[in-house]
Amino acid sequence: MSTFAKRERLLFADLLETVGPDAPTLCEGWRTRDLAAHVIVRERRPDAAGGSLIKQLAPRLERVTAEYTAKPYEELIQLIRTGPPRFSPFQVKQVDEAANTVEFYVHTEDVRRAQPDWSARELDPVFQDALWSRLERTARLLGRGVPTGLVLRRPDGQTVVAHKGVPVVTATGEPSELLLFAFGRDRAARVELEGEADAIDKLHSSKQLGF
Repeated sequence: MSTFAKRERLLFADLLETVGPDAPTLCEGWRTRDLAAHVIVRERRPDAAGGSLIKQLAPRLERVTAEYTAKPYEELIQLIRTGPPRFSPFQVKQVDEAANTVEFYVHTEDVRRAQPDWSARELDPVFQDALWSRLERTARLLGRGVPTGLVLRRPDGQTVVAHKGVPVVTATGEPSELLLFAFGRDRAARVELEGEADAIDKLHSSKQLGF
């Protein structure tokens, strides 16, 4: 597995172990046990994971997820640590890099930032650049449903347009924070928003960021 994806996977598993099965997360309605089951189903049960996108598969996804949620919490953590099964596409380094670096970073922060005593992680510049590269490729998809124009800007001035339109809201922050913002964790992301007050309020209330 890639360096970043493997690191974020292990950090996620360690954090789940530390906070326990019933800790809150930023995913509405989910505790840590639910989030762990979601991650496992995504990479171990492709026959069910498609239910998040395909309506006809939704009942199967719900049933399979419930089966994993009912397993001992320690077993769920071990499944995350050991990674996908042998013949999974996620075993391919390039696939793991592309699909899991952001997945595990975001879900680690889903747990960390839901705790009352959380503090920001210090991320190295190389990882920040890697997250920015992924954000550049997915920004339009993540921002496709927002009701305003949306520009994402790094402190060094690099920008990507997440959604064309007026009025425009500009979100400024480190790539890691912009990524969380674009994935719908806008209330927990450390970004500065510039634009008309009404447009910013509209953006916050729409809940249309992310997939």
